Amino acid sequence: MTKRRVLPALALISAAVASGFAARAIVLEVEARTLAGVETALATAEAEFAQARIDGLRVTVLGTAPDEAARFAALSAVGNVVAPNLIIDGMDVAEATEIAPPRFSLELLRNSDGLSIIGLVPAAMGTDLLADGTRDLGPVTNMVETADFPVPTRWLGAVDFALETARSLPRAKISVTAEAVHVSALVDSQEAKEALETRLTRLAPAGLIVTLEISAPRPAITPFLLRFTKTEDSTGFDACAADTEAARDRILEAARAAGAPADTTCRLGLGAPSPSWAAAASRSIAAIGELGGGTVTLSDADVTLVGAVGTNRALFDRVTSELGADLPAVFSLSSALAQPEAPRPGIFETERLRFTGTLSPEGLVQLRGHVTDETRKEVTAALAEALFGADNVYSATAIAPEVPEGWSIRVLAAVEALSHLHNGSVTVSPDFVRLAGRTGDESLPAEVAQLLSQRIPEEADLRLDVRYDPILDPATALPTEEECFARIDAIQAEGKITFDPGSSQIAAEARGIIDRIAEVLADCAHVQFEIAGHTDNQGRESMNLNLSQARADAVLAALAERRLLTGNLVAIGYGEAAPIADNSTAAGREANRRISFTPPTPPVRTPGETDEPSEGPAE
Repeated sequence: MTKRRVLPALALISAAVASGFAARAIVLEVEARTLAGVETALATAEAEFAQARIDGLRVTVLGTAPDEAARFAALSAVGNVVAPNLIIDGMDVAEATEIAPPRFSLELLRNSDGLSIIGLVPAAMGTDLLADGTRDLGPVTNMVETADFPVPTRWLGAVDFALETARSLPRAKISVTAEAVHVSALVDSQEAKEALETRLTRLAPAGLIVTLEISAPRPAITPFLLRFTKTEDSTGFDACAADTEAARDRILEAARAAGAPADTTCRLGLGAPSPSWAAAASRSIAAIGELGGGTVTLSDADVTLVGAVGTNRALFDRVTSELGADLPAVFSLSSALAQPEAPRPGIFETERLRFTGTLSPEGLVQLRGHVTDETRKEVTAALAEALFGADNVYSATAIAPEVPEGWSIRVLAAVEALSHLHNGSVTVSPDFVRLAGRTGDESLPAEVAQLLSQRIPEEADLRLDVRYDPILDPATALPTEEECFARIDAIQAEGKITFDPGSSQIAAEARGIIDRIAEVLADCAHVQFEIAGHTDNQGRESMNLNLSQARADAVLAALAERRLLTGNLVAIGYGEAAPIADNSTAAGREANRRISFTPPTPPVRTPGETDEPSEGPAE
């Protein structure tokens, strides 16, 4: 009986154990499949940071998400595999890092329709400042957005410079960042291009990278002129024109081979008489080099070669003969050997035919020598008075009826050419015309050569010695740093910048002084200035420091209101820390309350401090 009861019980137990193992196997299989599905979903959602743990039907998601959005994306991916109520969120979110400021930039597009502004600016600047600065530029399309981040260093100076540049250019694209301004523009002439480049270079704030891409249409040159001279003292062009860049390079190569300096230049223009202009010019220059001296002039298709005094006749004949044979068909050659110049006549040697004019650096002109008749004498004097001013001309010319053909034309052309110089002299004789002097216009030697070539016959011996002197060039005659500070000191010696009592409001009587200082600073944009505010020692030290800073800032703002670029200016208040007089007297306190313009104060360094940037975050 007992045996019969035990056997069924054992069978039941065995069945129960077998069922338990089977159920466990099923659970493990389900967990494995679920985990595989979850891991696949996380990989698809690019949530590699997340890890899944499964316990029965519940899934725990662990890991550190880079941000809240990534955490939510991971949970959503798991929710596509497992019911949301079975998901346990065990993830952390990484601490948020400081957002890097955006790169502020502006694009200014100006044309005949007005100005378009596109870009991103600091919220503190807003778009009102741009609106105020562009009121005089015609209709403005403002597509500027803002971001609430600090204003970068030099940003305001770069924007001021860009707006001032836009005022100078009716057609331009100006790209602005805090570090650089790039200007692409089209102007009407080469002269306008050079003037604009000079002006913008002077206006650019210190530390700002300015790149200029300014183009101008090639001018029409009439006559198309090239004049190359080689003497014992110098070799180079009095005038040089080329029709293409390739032609220019070929002409310059020939000039350097003949002894011209490496920095010799040649002007590009329209009007060449033949596609063979470069061939004719380079061959003519080579002929001067072979002769060892002389002048060759190409005026349109006419080539005139004048050999230097003392040139061997046989060599001259051979070189000119070969040149005539080598010139392209459209060009014609005339040649002559220069004759020794006779001694200059004295005041009473009226029999020697000559006309001279001299121009002093002070603008005084003397005309001597011979003219054709009384009418030409009056015309010559009247032209000189019109060009130089009646009070500056002394005319002592005499009449000589027996003069070569075209004498009067040469005389008048000589007087006109002299008027282009800063100082110099001109001589007209039957054998030659000589002009020598100095100018502050770098392009003037070529222009004078062109003027005389138009008025004087090709066969005439034209001798030019017009030199560019940078000292006379207004574009390069910038005041020195010492001169800039001295000018401002002189203005403030006559009257100081004053303020309303206890205020940073500039007193009305000081506005004229600010105006005068702004005029000096306009010429001194290449110099760094510190606008330093100082007070006496009355009152609390902290209050004086704040007041001095506010007053220095007020002066800087006043200068900016006068449309002065302020990138080279910095305002710093020193309070009562730097007295120049005794604060115990009323006069001393008055002297200590001041605004000074000085070189920027070097930063104070702590021991071991360098200019190298730190590799780690600031503490």
